[in-house]
Amino acid sequence: MLLNIAAVITLAVTQQTDTTVPVRPGMRLDVDNFGGEVVVKAWNQNSVRVQATHSSRDRIDVEVGASTVSVKAESRRGIAQMVEYQISAPAWMNLNLHGVSTDIEVDGAQGAVTAETVNGEVKCRGGSGQVSLKSVQGAVRLQNAKGHVDVYSVSEGLTLENVSGDISAETVSGDISLEGIESASVEVSTVSGDVTYEGSIKDGAHYRFATHNGDVTVGIPERTNVTVSVATFNGDFDSSFPVSVTNTTKHRFSFTLGSGSGRLELE
Repeated sequence: MLLNIAAVITLAVTQQTDTTVPVRPGMRLDVDNFGGEVVVKAWNQNSVRVQATHSSRDRIDVEVGASTVSVKAESRRGIAQMVEYQISAPAWMNLNLHGVSTDIEVDGAQGAVTAETVNGEVKCRGGSGQVSLKSVQGAVRLQNAKGHVDVYSVSEGLTLENVSGDISAETVSGDISLEGIESASVEVSTVSGDVTYEGSIKDGAHYRFATHNGDVTVGIPERTNVTVSVATFNGDFDSSFPVSVTNTTKHRFSFTLGSGSGRLELE
């Protein structure tokens, strides 16, 4: 009998909201969520559909302004604690997504993407222009994006795949993996973790990969023109092909491949 009563109570406090509003090119989607999940998937409609699973004490507000669609939850007791959002938005729409204890996922975006959470994972497939993904306590993954890319975490790893444009990736405690990268400016750093890079190294470009406690592995394409500077305070350097080292000091040295027009810093 007690189990049946508990089941009835659980069903009574959970409800679903389904709202669709029209939008026009140039508008931005803003979502704020305290806890739960925000999933945004692109579709080919000029409208935004917001499906939310939440407590019956909460109200989902979808407000359409001159340039934005704003989505947030309000509760009779203040901030809504847990909301699961499934949102469909036009691929062209810029996204501005924020959470506290929230996982964020974006699929198919073709505009600018900002996705930030305190405690949760951030996953994004797509994005163009300004792409900024951040989590304090959660892993961050970015795929198939282009533009100015900024990816950050404190306590987990970062993964970037098939990304082009200027890239900045930083974490305190975690590995950083970059594959299929097409860029003339890459800045990557971690305090405790490994760094792996597979991508372009262009003439006249600048790349920096740094870790204080871990390994740095960089794939060098054939016929690369780059000057490589290496700094290691408590570690070794290994190359799969012969190099001629110059400017050697106790902890630093450099070597040149081809014309040396690009710059590659390894620390």
